[in-house]
This record gives sequence, structure tokens and C-alpha cells, in this order.
Amino acid sequence: MEEAWRAIRESPRFSPYITAWKLIQSRPARWADFPPGIHPQLVKALGARGIQRLYFHQAEAYRAISEGKNTVIVTPTASGKTLCYNLPVLNSLLSNDDERALYLFPTKALSQDQLAELHGLIDLLQRRIRTFTYDGDTPQDARKAIRLQANIVVSNPDMLHCGILPHHPRWAKFFSRLRYVVIDEIHTYRGVFGSHFANVLRRLKRVCRFYGPSPLFICCSATIANPAELASRLLEEEVMVIDDNGAPQGDKLVVFYNPPVVNEALGIRRSYLHEARDLANLILQCGVQTIVFATSRLATEILVSYLKQEMERAGKEENLVRGYRGGYLPLLRREIETGMREGKILGVVSTNALELGIDIGRLDACVMAGYPGSIASTWQQFGRAGRRQGLSLAILVASSSPLNQFIVNHPLYFWGRSPEMARINPDNPLILINHLKCAAFELPFEEGEAFGSQDPAEMLRFLEEERVLHLSGGRYHWMSDSYPADGISLRSVSSDNFLVLDASNQDRSLAEVDFADAPSTLHEKAIYLWEGKPYLVEKMDFAGRRAYVRPVEADYYTEAITYSHLRILDCFEREDLGCSRRAHGEVHVVEQVVGFKKIKFYTLENLGSGEVLLPEQEMHTTAYWLTIPRPVLSQLSLSPSEVAGGLLGLSQALRSVACLFLMSDPRDLASYIGEEAALDRAPAREERDPFRSVPWVPHGLSASSLVRTDFEPSLFLYDDYPGGIGLSVQLYQIHGELLRRTLELIQACPCPHGCPSCVGPLQEVGEGGKRAALLILKAALGASS
Repeated sequence: MEEAWRAIRESPRFSPYITAWKLIQSRPARWADFPPGIHPQLVKALGARGIQRLYFHQAEAYRAISEGKNTVIVTPTASGKTLCYNLPVLNSLLSNDDERALYLFPTKALSQDQLAELHGLIDLLQRRIRTFTYDGDTPQDARKAIRLQANIVVSNPDMLHCGILPHHPRWAKFFSRLRYVVIDEIHTYRGVFGSHFANVLRRLKRVCRFYGPSPLFICCSATIANPAELASRLLEEEVMVIDDNGAPQGDKLVVFYNPPVVNEALGIRRSYLHEARDLANLILQCGVQTIVFATSRLATEILVSYLKQEMERAGKEENLVRGYRGGYLPLLRREIETGMREGKILGVVSTNALELGIDIGRLDACVMAGYPGSIASTWQQFGRAGRRQGLSLAILVASSSPLNQFIVNHPLYFWGRSPEMARINPDNPLILINHLKCAAFELPFEEGEAFGSQDPAEMLRFLEEERVLHLSGGRYHWMSDSYPADGISLRSVSSDNFLVLDASNQDRSLAEVDFADAPSTLHEKAIYLWEGKPYLVEKMDFAGRRAYVRPVEADYYTEAITYSHLRILDCFEREDLGCSRRAHGEVHVVEQVVGFKKIKFYTLENLGSGEVLLPEQEMHTTAYWLTIPRPVLSQLSLSPSEVAGGLLGLSQALRSVACLFLMSDPRDLASYIGEEAALDRAPAREERDPFRSVPWVPHGLSASSLVRTDFEPSLFLYDDYPGGIGLSVQLYQIHGELLRRTLELIQACPCPHGCPSCVGPLQEVGEGGKRAALLILKAALGASS
């Protein structure tokens, strides 16, 4: 490891572009003796695994759980959180094997990984503690035995939602004896997924009350700003936080790297993917086991392809580097995990799928190709590299986006800022009403019965009017023929994944792609990358949720072109500030993939484009918007193309600053430009054509709208989740500060005309785009500052 760091630090190719580095000093372990009351067999089993004492936080967690307190353990990656819940659960089962425990993990892969860990400890106990996974892959003939006999059931929120709670009479024995519910990685339960999951937990507690017990909840989380608040919001219970980490840690070197500028006039930097590839390759060639994180599935596959080629050039096996991401089939993922643990794989390139606690061994280096969007995720990924002794290295390679550039150029902001808050909104009406249907299917609702902290009376009456429920004898009974949980996805608008089939190999299943990503990655003529190899999509069966691909020799990949349209449904608040207006409300968003670009590997040349027409995807959500009145815009003496470029640049900068200001993930917010007064109509065909020749006309603006005398543009930032998660109202509240911080960002950038670090590339915003964005923003601030 020292050799690799020395090579980077002393290389004229890399060292000038290191903007900051920090050595996080090693930390010794802080130990605690086994608390009284732990079963001797358990102490003996732990001793056989080399555990003679507990870390301080493990002992504290055991004491809190033993006292009957709902607990959330918040410590870094690889700090021994697993033992914090296995210890009290196994100890209790050794004393009373009639008890039951439910373990919930956010993914099936993590469930399988933790099951193996649990089985290893149970085998040493030499006691029959029956432990099984129960998920979509569990054979039908095994399910009845698991329901009746399992002491510990390992599952995930999706299976609890649609495979366990709706069939609770079959689980009567299990629920009547349920003592513990373990929820791991609770920091992942944010946004729409977390809001759904909070309602699943309301349903779980309601079913538990029906059978008698009130189980104890044990939660684990990576470091976030509000673990107690998140756990309390999920559980609607008081929780005790255990966050005094006692685990040891070796020295960790954290490096911020900013790729060199290759065109000063345009402010263009060398590709961050190329820089991440070169840094990772240098470390791998030193024989250091390395994980590379990318921010998207496409970037993951591009890096896998690049690094496999580098291995071949060095005369080594290309399979020393593998990819790992959502969509790979389970057997392939298990193979890669085992290869990493056993040291047979030297490097792995992953999306955030490996942020979670899946066991891939202790790696020495981590290279991040782009800031993952949050401080919490950054520390999670950094935590994947580092042993309990010796030096580990973590490098963040910045992209050209304003958020990435801010982080690497303001390292003190990163070091001094706490991780983000995880926000959920379980009372989102669209989410809540779906889970009320599920809950009514499971057990009739009594009149006056609460659902968590909510009074559902109004919604129950609505469902009765819709003839979904029937009120009889003071109880609301399910009366529809449908099975509600089956049609409700916890993670997205649709629960239907697309299957990727290799048409050259008897339609062999290659991978799965979730519904939301399928239109942009599996449209016909797209290049689908799998393990770094290109496949051409020959046919997309949208109704059948299948895509047929064939391996090809291709020197390019594809990027989808997406058209979007936004319409205001309801304005909650609006304020006229003279030189601008601010507002927030409910909006309807339509997105549609209408084309694609071919991008050449390495050079990133645009090799051409093609047209695609796929079904529209619709969403109701909430938005904040800023409107520039026509008199203010007229005084700026800008041409129509300058106005368009300025609005596009300002929109990009506003979104970047909003994410930073709210400490939210950039994927939580999307942007749109349109006209507030015109957003109650369908868009004209001219506005929908992504191949039109008019330059720099963004989003919902048409060339004709830019020259109208009554043109008043609005810049929208909307929550990119159905129903919204509360970000837009916060932006409305900090409107003035948001605009001032955006002005500071644009003014501080040294580029003359615009670049990816402020308003966007010159090719997108035009030569006058940066100047126009500054003029529009200063004019808007004239009333709000």
C-alpha cells in the first residue's frame, strides 16, 4: 500500500492534481468484558472465533437491549455491528427456544451474506437454533416448514410486505412468539423506500398486536446526522442510540483528486472516469486489492471494460477485475463476493451495491469515480478500504459537476460537516392510502383505530366510497377481488423488473433491470454493458418486461435522450417579491425516452444519434419554482438564445447548490424550465422534438416562446419521488439564501463563458450563457436580497 501511495504522490502525472489529503490516525480498540447474563455456551462459541471480549459499543448495545429498550447502533463500516444484535437474540434463544426473531435486510444479497455469518456462529453453539431465509427465491415446499419451525427468519422489506404480512394466519405461531425484530442498514430507508417501509412496520406492529406480543426493535445504521430521528420515525417508538465506537482502525489516508483542465477556455477537465481508471490501475499493478465505486451502472461497466483491458496489456488475466452491481443475477454476485474474500479477484468495480455490509473481505484501497452525492455515502464507501492494522488508501476523483468541484475545492467543508439527514414521509397520501389497503386486507379496521400516528378515518371513508372497503358492525372490511400488496412496489412506481435475455444463447437470462431504468438502458439499438462486454438490444418487449440482446463488437456506448414535461396541479404558496416570484406546490411530471446518442469509448466523441419512442412515465410530486417577470427580463437586453442558455445554466447551478444546502442526494431533486402561466396545457410538438436545430432551447421552452413579448420563465426544482419527500417546501423557505449561494458559486468560477463546474458546458449554454445566468440571477435577487 505504501508503494502505491508513494507512486501517486511522487508522480508528475498525478501529484499536481491532489487538492487535499488527510491522514486519519489509527485508533486502538476499547474493550469491555462480557456483561453478566450471557449464556456460557455463547461465550465459549465466541471464544472459538477468537472473541474473548466485546468492543465497548457491543457491550453497551447488549445492556440496552437486555433492559428492553428499542435500540439503534450507529458505528462505521466493519465495526462489529452484526454481533450487537446476534448476541442478545442468540442469548435469548439459548434460554427459551420457543421465541422467534425476524431479521430484515434491505437486499436479498445482504440477507444471504448475514445468514452465512449467523450459521457459522450457531454451528459453534451446538444447539438447534433453526435459522432460514424467507424471500422470493425460497422454494415453495420449504415455506411451510420455515413458517412453523424457524427460530430466526431472515428476510427483506419487500417479502415482509407482500409475502408474509398478507398471509399472517399461516404465520400465527411465529407472530405469537415474536420477541425481536432486527432492522439492519436503516440509513438506506430514506425517500420513497423509507416512507413505504415505515408503513410496512405499522402493518407489522398491527399484526403483532393481533397475536399478542410487542417485539423489541434492534436497528443498525451507518453514520448519518439523524439516526435517532430516523429510527423513531420508522418505528414510531422511542429509541436508545449507541454510537460510541470501540472497534479498532488502522491508519487511513483520504485523498481528494481533481482531474487536470485540458481546455482552459471551455473549462473542460480530463474525464474523471479516465483518471479513476489510471489511478486504480496503478494501485492494482502494485498488487493491492482495490474497490472502485462508480455513481451509475453505465459508469461501472465502462470502468470494468477499461480496467480489464489494462490487465490484458500488463499480461495478466482480465478476470482479476470484475464488475458488481444491481441487475447481476444472484449466482454471479455470489461468485464475485467469494472471489474477493478469497483474494482470487484483485479489483472490483461497483455501484453503491457494495456500500452495504456484504462481506467481501478487508480491502486496502478504494477509488471513487465521482462524489456519490452525500457525505454519508462517501464515508460508507471510504469504509470499504481499511484493515484493523496497517495503512489503507481512499481516493475521491471529482467529476466536472458543480457539486463534485465544490467538495474537492473546499475540503474543510467536507471534513467539518456532519453526514446528511435521512428523510422520510410515511404520511405521504399516495403511499399511506396504498398501505391502508394492505392493512385492511390483513385485518379489518375498527372505526376510530389509529394507523401508527395517523387517524385514517377520512381515507377509510374514501376507500368505502370507492367500494374497496365495506363498513359493517363498526369495522371496515376488504371487499375487492384484488390482492393489494402484489401491485405496490416499496422502491419505485412499478414493481416490474425487466429481464435481459441473450438471444445468441437460447435466450439465457443475463441480468435484471428495474422498471425505472429500463427505458433509458434497454431501448432498441442501445448498447447494454454486462461485465464490461457490449451487447446490442435487438428488441424491447415493454409489455412483457423483456429485452433481447446479442453480443457485438462495439467501440461505443449509448446514452438516452429524455424528454420531460411538467404541469402545475396546485400552488400551495406563492409570494411576489417584485423582481421575482417564489412558489411551491403539486406538479405532474411526464418523462419519455425519445432518442439516444452514441459515445465513443476513451475519446467520448459523439458518433451520432437515433430516435426511439417508448411509453411515457408519469409522476405526481411536489416542486419549488422561481419565476422571472417579463419586465425584469426585458431590461436585461438579452437575445433569445442568451436567455435560453442563461436559464439552462442557472437551473443547473441552482440544483447543485440546493443539494448542497439541503445536504440531500442529487438524485432526490430534478429540474425543469417552463412557463408558470402555460403549464396547464399539453406541450406542442415543437417542444417535444429532441432533434430540433434551434440551439440551447432547454426543457419545456420552445423557440417561439422565447421571442414572445409576454414570456415569463419559471425554473422548477422538484422532488424526484412520487408524492414528494418535503424538499420543495424547504427550498421555498430558503429561497433568498439559495439564490445568493448560487450567485457565489457562479461568480467564484474562473471560466469566462461557462463550464461544467458552474453553469454547465459551453456547448450546452452557449457563449453568453454564464453572463446571462448571472444577469438573470442578479435581477431576481434585486427583490429577495
